Amino acid sequence: MIIAIDGPAASGKGTLARRLAGRYALPHLDTGLLYRATAAALFDRGRDLSDVEAAIAAARGLALTDFDEARLRTREMGEAASVVAALPAMREALIQAQRNFAQRPGGAVLDGRDIGTVICPQADVKIFVTASPEVRAQRRALELAARGEKVDYGAILADIAKRDARDSGRAAAPLKAAPDAALLDTSRLSVDAAFAEALRIVDERQGRRNA
Repeated sequence: MIIAIDGPAASGKGTLARRLAGRYALPHLDTGLLYRATAAALFDRGRDLSDVEAAIAAARGLALTDFDEARLRTREMGEAASVVAALPAMREALIQAQRNFAQRPGGAVLDGRDIGTVICPQADVKIFVTASPEVRAQRRALELAARGEKVDYGAILADIAKRDARDSGRAAAPLKAAPDAALLDTSRLSVDAAFAEALRIVDERQGRRNA
């Protein structure tokens, strides 16, 4: 079973993907970390984020595990990843690696922004997770504060608006829900309530598939 979880930044898709992977004993890939890791590699090499060739080389040199998540999940890396992810050639360099992960025996859970539309259009279950920009900014602020980072809610909200516009407006694999994806708005849901709804969606889709 392949489960594709898509959605904008801080919508809760990563948390849901990890919990679904645990529930169904499937491997999980947070594809957003691939773009953050690529951006980090460019920073480390002193290269510009718009350097396509350097970005492709960095992407091809990535492993799919053992990321330094503490570094990659900072606000700076999130913004940088959105810039790098807008490079069509760099995205192309990562497509096959993501598809190979999805084709593991038994399936997998992948979360990102183009899983159901580009990476795994054949996924058994597709969920598009969303929430209001204000709620997402609050969640990101709490996440950063928990890691001891300085928090500026206004700046975070502005960053989210900028990333939404960039991710949705890019020519290559724009952020959008697949036509057959189930929409899950987590704005007013607790983590447990959102997970319960995701489970219902998975079970319902699997029931249809096996009928």
